[in-house]
Amino acid sequence: MKPEESKPDGLQPAGAFSESERAAVYRAIRERRDVRSQFQPDSIADDVLMRILGAAHDAPSVGLSQPWNFIVIRDATIREEVRQSFERANGEAEQMFSGARRTLYSELKLQGIRDAPVNLFITCDRERGGPTVLGRTHNRDTDLYSTVCAVQNLWLAARAEGIGVGWVSIFHDSDLRRIFALPDHVVPVAYLCLGHVSELYESPELELRGWGRKTPLEEMIFADRWGERPEG
Repeated sequence: MKPEESKPDGLQPAGAFSESERAAVYRAIRERRDVRSQFQPDSIADDVLMRILGAAHDAPSVGLSQPWNFIVIRDATIREEVRQSFERANGEAEQMFSGARRTLYSELKLQGIRDAPVNLFITCDRERGGPTVLGRTHNRDTDLYSTVCAVQNLWLAARAEGIGVGWVSIFHDSDLRRIFALPDHVVPVAYLCLGHVSELYESPELELRGWGRKTPLEEMIFADRWGERPEG
């Protein structure tokens, strides 16, 4: 049976990727960055954008509910309204830190709303799939988890395409609801800035700027119960 052929029951052969294919997947994961200031002015070709959105749409979703929607934003007026909303929330956020932490926060560029050629707003429709969704019967938030999986798929596909992605998270939900006229059952999940990049930081920018450090994997692994470390 050829690899692309499926059996009558819908199954098809599975196996590890080739070494070069594995390397590409892990490279995309390892080199993914949150981009704020490296955007180039070049527009994103429609076919590239559709491939990236297609990768997001291929994400797993609880009960195959596919609760996401993708609002592609190029309108300068809307983007300026979003930027002003960010600035208000960001000013509030700055006051939540003190001393050197506040100073460093004020120096960080945390959005590329104007700079990126495309802004993308990803939402979660909490009524998608009907009142009872397989797999969501005991944890209502699994639709939100599914939507975040779509964001991660998009981010990795974008890296493979040479497209930078920045997630802008400092907003009041009420502002985004108003700007985009969201129905009550649709919630904001991710406001993203997308654009071509020619350079990326070799490590997360917040680590390079001294905001925090990446924790070694070994410190995150427990054995069987919370807090118990693997032997050896």
